[in-house]
Amino acid sequence: MEKDKDKQKDLLAVALRYNQAKEKSPRVVAVGRNYLAQRILEVAQKENIPIKKDASMSELLSKLDLGEEIPPELYQIVAELFAFIYRLEANYGEHKIEMLQKGNFSKDYKTKK
Repeated sequence: MEKDKDKQKDLLAVALRYNQAKEKSPRVVAVGRNYLAQRILEVAQKENIPIKKDASMSELLSKLDLGEEIPPELYQIVAELFAFIYRLEANYGEHKIEMLQKGNFSKDYKTKK
């Protein structure tokens, strides 16, 4: 039971936005821990936004200010995120939206480190 509480305390979510036509690089638009992290994940799922579970990536991105563009020293991390999204599109194509809506995404698609 205590381990379940510890896992909830460690929940961290970071949301990025990228408008290639208007921005040089993605921006941090939401950061939250615990309850706020859960809400960020719920909104992402509701809006069919891919979710990548990567604690070290989230920890690094969470240190940026809201609205801040990803700095060049973190481009490699963001490139990994884009590669993840492209693999998702390639592997699931039209079924991606259905999986996200049903909440099956994290169970059915796992990346390997």
